[in-house]
Amino acid sequence: MLLLALDTATPAVTVALHDGTSVIASSSQVDARRHGELLLPAVDRVLAEAGLTLDAVTGIVVGVGPGPYTGLRVGIMTADTFGLVLGVPVHGLCTLDGLAYAADGTGVEGPFVVATDARRKEVYWALYDDPRTRASEPAVDRPADIAGTVAGLPAVGAGALLYPDTFPDARAPEHVSAGALASLAAEKLAAGEELEAPRPLYLRRPDAQVPKNYKVVTPK
Repeated sequence: MLLLALDTATPAVTVALHDGTSVIASSSQVDARRHGELLLPAVDRVLAEAGLTLDAVTGIVVGVGPGPYTGLRVGIMTADTFGLVLGVPVHGLCTLDGLAYAADGTGVEGPFVVATDARRKEVYWALYDDPRTRASEPAVDRPADIAGTVAGLPAVGAGALLYPDTFPDARAPEHVSAGALASLAAEKLAAGEELEAPRPLYLRRPDAQVPKNYKVVTPK
């Protein structure tokens, strides 16, 4: 097994290689505006670090969000393209699950919350019983609206750090890592679990929309 994992659902552009036992190479850069520019060089970098070529990969793992339209599109389309060219399966994983999995060993056991920045003064979030077990569906809300639901729970992720009034016990990790996604996927595949399809989890409509009342400029 050689899994190539990547995620662009958050400001982190993160890539990793996993040989079925452990992460053998990884790269992460935080830049919310350069996903398309940074992703492919990061793939080249981890392959070079591992001394491997792309055709050695036996499966692709991609974070499916929740996240913004532009960021998710970069990662998922890249993963789908690699899968098509290489003829290997493409597996989707919830980005929040990757963050929860990375919290294992950091003192966070459960129950706890994962929250990422959804902009517009909102967070993408979900509840977890432990680092491997999600207890609620991913959602997008204003922090104040979920304060009662998450009260008293530790929280991980950049969204939690942004809103200390709602998440007073915010902890690392801040951003998802492809290494955690790859490790979680390898664990699930080894156990015979079926992973998600690589389809984006947007949770809300894109910002760009066709105006309802626009002026017709074509000849009648």
